[in-house]
Amino acid sequence: MDDVSTLSLIGLGAALLLAFGFEFVNGFHDTANAVATVIYTRAMPPTLAVVWSGSMNLLGVLLSSGAVAFGVVALLPVELVIHAGSGPGYAMVFAMLVSAIIWNLGTWWRGLPASSSHTLIGAIMGVGLMNSLLTPGHVFGDGVNWGKVQDTITALLVSPVIGFVVAGALLLLAKVLIKYPALFKEPPADKPPPWPIRILLFLTCTGVSFAHGSNDGQKGMGLIMLILVGVLPGAYAIDVSLNGPVLQQLQTNNKAVSAIIDKRVEASSGGGVQLAATSAATAVAPPAVGSSEDAANEQTISDYLKAGGKLDAKTYAAIAAKNAQIAAFLDGKSSLTDLPKEDRKPLRTDTYLVGSALDKMSKNKEFAPDDLAAVKQYHKSLDKLTHFIPTWVKVAIALALGLGTMIGWKRIVETVGSKIGKAHLTYGQGAAAELVAYATIQGADILGLPVSTTHILSSGVAGTMAANHSGLQGKTLRDILLAWVLTLPVCVFLGSMLFAGGLLFVEKLGIR
Repeated sequence: MDDVSTLSLIGLGAALLLAFGFEFVNGFHDTANAVATVIYTRAMPPTLAVVWSGSMNLLGVLLSSGAVAFGVVALLPVELVIHAGSGPGYAMVFAMLVSAIIWNLGTWWRGLPASSSHTLIGAIMGVGLMNSLLTPGHVFGDGVNWGKVQDTITALLVSPVIGFVVAGALLLLAKVLIKYPALFKEPPADKPPPWPIRILLFLTCTGVSFAHGSNDGQKGMGLIMLILVGVLPGAYAIDVSLNGPVLQQLQTNNKAVSAIIDKRVEASSGGGVQLAATSAATAVAPPAVGSSEDAANEQTISDYLKAGGKLDAKTYAAIAAKNAQIAAFLDGKSSLTDLPKEDRKPLRTDTYLVGSALDKMSKNKEFAPDDLAAVKQYHKSLDKLTHFIPTWVKVAIALALGLGTMIGWKRIVETVGSKIGKAHLTYGQGAAAELVAYATIQGADILGLPVSTTHILSSGVAGTMAANHSGLQGKTLRDILLAWVLTLPVCVFLGSMLFAGGLLFVEKLGIR
């Protein structure tokens, strides 16, 4: 166990409670959408539906890749990610989570299906903007990973359109192909649907619940890992279970990319100057961890990773030096359990910086095709070092989602079932909306993009209402759209203000 001060342990406990609280409130919104159709159509009793949905959320969380979790972390300012256990790191985590919880509770109270993804991403943007404003030497806005934000917001904007259009088209197709009139009639108020329909809705609810866990559940996991790495790096900074062939492959990939970067160092320096400590290929040892030279390399790469960061001779040399440090940490190790605890956090920092820099260079087409293949392979190997989530974290997240659903499902279920369209939701409409939601979320999982279950499913229901000529309730739709439009700017404001206040608070407590 790491040597941790009492104050840090208190901060760790408070941060974890907030992270689980965020997922608990997330259950009010997003998981409630997964059970809306089976509860509203009486295909399953509410208690059974919520317990089953929670179980499928758990399975989705347990089987998730972690790509979405670390995609969310990649939105954060680099210096706050690599110093997550510092005072500013705590302020960042608290600001993001409190902002998201406030907005989610407010929209839930009004019965509006709002996006937990949007709330969190808005808060992250607010933290990044305020960090750039308050940090000397920063240009306003360079604390936000705008490339990742653009990818994420595009996914969040496109997915509801997909939900609306595809769900409506699927309902029309089902009416042509499936000759089962009961599927397309308004559910009776006093009895459950026929068994074939109950089975269909059970399966679609299962799929959406599983998909929700595999995507939305990951957002909290990424933040929890950030907290754990910052406070208990000896236990959580790297995946110490890596050994044997996986570790050997990582070392082989490191050497291959070292040679590629060393060529860039020599070329960018005119071929005659050896810049500070590159790698084994240049027979120069990397700078000592924590030295002023090492800190300068860290800052150089951090500057490159900001929006508008430029790649020059100094950047190449810094990447080469950090890559050489990774090689030194791994040298002679047959298992990462052999790596001293005090070296695990510096290894994670180097891995994060080098991996992020190589990723940006790859996207900017800085490598020749042959070199690009080696770089991508190395990047995957580096991800294996740090992209891991303990089982206990996954289980805790799933339990928080399930408990939140049990307590807060009713408001959202009523809105989805009877307030979006002028007519009540039919079995076929519910099934079509859920099938499309499941498929869209699973696709986003493959791409590592966070999307909103709420947006996709609510839009899907609206799409089926439009396709069925059931009519749409203008007031409800206006309220939902207003909540969607306001989510980002409100959470950007909340995140920035709470982060600024948090910085003052941790400074008063003397947390550095």
